[in-house]
Amino acid sequence: MAEPGPGGGAARYRGALHPDNWEEELEAIPMFMKRCPAEIDAARQPELACLQSLLFDEEQGPAELARMYKNEGNEYFREKDYRRAVIAYSEALKKNCEDPELNAVLHTNRGAAQFYLGNYRSALSDAIQAKKLKPTHLKAIIRGALCHMELKNFSEAIAWCEEGLRIDSKEKKLVEMRAKADKLKRAEERDARKAKVMEKKEQCQKEILLAAIKERNIKLVLEPSNEEEEISDGLAELSIDGFHSDNATGAKVHLDADGNLNWPVLFLYPEHEQTDFIAAFHENSRFIDHLMVMFAELPPWDLERKYLPSNIELYFEDEERAEMYKLNPEHTLLQVLQHQRYFVKAGTPTVLAFVKHSPFSKKYFSGKKVHRL
Repeated sequence: MAEPGPGGGAARYRGALHPDNWEEELEAIPMFMKRCPAEIDAARQPELACLQSLLFDEEQGPAELARMYKNEGNEYFREKDYRRAVIAYSEALKKNCEDPELNAVLHTNRGAAQFYLGNYRSALSDAIQAKKLKPTHLKAIIRGALCHMELKNFSEAIAWCEEGLRIDSKEKKLVEMRAKADKLKRAEERDARKAKVMEKKEQCQKEILLAAIKERNIKLVLEPSNEEEEISDGLAELSIDGFHSDNATGAKVHLDADGNLNWPVLFLYPEHEQTDFIAAFHENSRFIDHLMVMFAELPPWDLERKYLPSNIELYFEDEERAEMYKLNPEHTLLQVLQHQRYFVKAGTPTVLAFVKHSPFSKKYFSGKKVHRL
């Protein structure tokens, strides 16, 4: 029955498509749908619910239902909607049909969808199941080999390729993949051998380094394995893994070509909360030599121009006893490190710098016991 159009215009039939949104209304009609919704609401979409019940009538046998879901999954796969394809193939497998060939295809197809989703382990699991159901199923074998390639399991990929080539020796994908996997496996083995040689060399260098430290009677505070710090002065007790530097540059103690130790050394200026860092302080260098270079120009934070080499006092702290030791700037780094109460913490010797007789230093040392070297 016709009804007057809006504004007295041309008459429209009852239930006719609206001229402004006819495309959306047409898409809602099952016959003209380009895509079926993932979830069907029977109350709002009774026509779709009816069609669905006809399509997947539980009175049909498991094999028929599995094929229907398989076809649905294939449609989603062609549309590259792999997530929905996985769901459809999974529904098909839930029907537990007794056709091993159909089940092999379902596992293979679901594995392909999982592969394109990046779920390589799930895809491999499906390929394995498909191969169990049908050992000569080349698609499943190719998919399994591809999964092993993505997972960098090159030996397994080669084994799968060889299994497939025993079925069809001219299968191009398997021939090419076999060659690629073999090349990558050889490269991986070569890199592993190089890494092992390098690791052995580094281990040897560390042992030589630790022997040099032990020979000089330098004590290290190693990284604690529990709440307490561990102090060691014997090579057998030193931890290679715990021996490292925590400084931001990553500099570490090392032996130079002449067999001398070079240490990363941290200078702290408590009054100004500033620091200086020497990446390679030669063990036979004197502190005064470094101070002359470091303070050849006054630092920007020294507004009072107090930090002159001749006006600076250096100390190290014995944290265990809460005592301070004043360094002689004419001493070498090695002389300080060999002191019975000096412990190198985290691979980086540390000294504190103060201005002589400054109000800050007087306050800082108030109540503290100070020793002179």
